[in-house]
Amino acid sequence: MSSSSLSPFLLELIRVRPCLRRLLSSVSVVLAVAGLSGLAFPLATDVVQHRIQQRLGSWLASPAAAAAYRAGTVPVGRGLTRLRIPDAGTDVIIVEGTGGSALRAGAGHYPGTPLPGRPGNVAIAGHRTTYGKPFANLDRLRIGALIDFDTPVGGYTYRVVRDPYAVPSNDRSVIDPTPGSTLTLTTCHPKGSARQRLVVRAELVRTGGL
Repeated sequence: MSSSSLSPFLLELIRVRPCLRRLLSSVSVVLAVAGLSGLAFPLATDVVQHRIQQRLGSWLASPAAAAAYRAGTVPVGRGLTRLRIPDAGTDVIIVEGTGGSALRAGAGHYPGTPLPGRPGNVAIAGHRTTYGKPFANLDRLRIGALIDFDTPVGGYTYRVVRDPYAVPSNDRSVIDPTPGSTLTLTTCHPKGSARQRLVVRAELVRTGGL
């Protein structure tokens, strides 16, 4: 049967076979629901992240937050610092921890790595397509871009020293200790996939903390 006669044939088959019409109708409904779910999920996570961010802001301004930061004992899930990256459009409160519940806030600090402003390799992970997608545009950063932290004890600024690059998703060497005061940001790569990690490296250039 030629391609030109295929469509009329299918239309006639659908007309005379009610069961086929019902099947196609069911498939259409399933596909429509799947499509709507794909659109709704990121929006729903954004709403969750926004509410969490509002609560974190109140904690971050409290004396308890400053005391916990100085002592290095910020509980998992609590606000750690506000992060601003002008060149990536990022403005988000970072929490302590990188587990699923903590990262509903959008971005989290790897436990066991230094706090922003302290010597060593500060490591932070963030979502790229959901939960506010604070790291959506990390790939836009270039050498010289500034990354600002507003912590409960003062501000710190890091400068990007290498263009963003990708590593395998299981490569944890990027958060290993480093000499000096460095920063590592990680997120999924490419967008919508967890196959790799996009990495941004920066060094501390300004400190205003206590």
